[in-house]
Amino acid sequence: MLHVSDRAVLAAGGSGDEPPVTIPRDPAREAARRELSKRMYHENDPSVLQRALNAFWDWVDRLFGAAASATPGGTAGLLVVILFVVAVLAALWWRLGTPRRQPVSAAVLFDERLRSAAEHRAASEAHAAQGHWNQAVQERMRALVRSLEERALLDVRPGRTADEAVAEAGRVLPAHTDRLRAAAREFDDVTYGGRRAGEQSYHRLAELDRDLQSTKPTLANSPASTAPSARQGAAE
Repeated sequence: MLHVSDRAVLAAGGSGDEPPVTIPRDPAREAARRELSKRMYHENDPSVLQRALNAFWDWVDRLFGAAASATPGGTAGLLVVILFVVAVLAALWWRLGTPRRQPVSAAVLFDERLRSAAEHRAASEAHAAQGHWNQAVQERMRALVRSLEERALLDVRPGRTADEAVAEAGRVLPAHTDRLRAAAREFDDVTYGGRRAGEQSYHRLAELDRDLQSTKPTLANSPASTAPSARQGAAE
């Protein structure tokens, strides 16, 4: 055992008759630092990336440890909270669709090419046969609105949106107002909201299209619409 005093004593090589060589503490420390800085001592050291990853995982471990200690139930309680947050985010993603960097204004129903209701129905049925429900829903909604235009229940307006179409159609087909609004929401969600349509969505829209074809409109000058005002006038 060597007793370390204020001055480090290093034995130099040579015969036993030579006196020991003494080096002051600061130069000895500097000599040791230079020696340990040689490459041969660091060949097995982790890389910069590995050290960064180790530091990151140490931080994550400390973070979860602190969160687990502050959460009722410890680690199990923390896992329950995380799963609940993930479930809420997934539900919002499914309901609201893919987030967009910029707000998207409501686009029009039809493109520049004018097609008949029958053509839109044929396109929707072709998409449905292949299981392309998004395109099937879009084409069926276009067929529905084009059919109302062909029956002169709506004026032909290329720039019309789905919401505008159902608002106008609801005034002449009041019995189907709720279903028309639901169809417009389905069209907007699929076309601009990033949601995926299903087979049931398409069949609901197709059934509405068929029902509207056999529904008689309620016109402003029809007897049914003027009867309430006439009865009101007679009461007065």
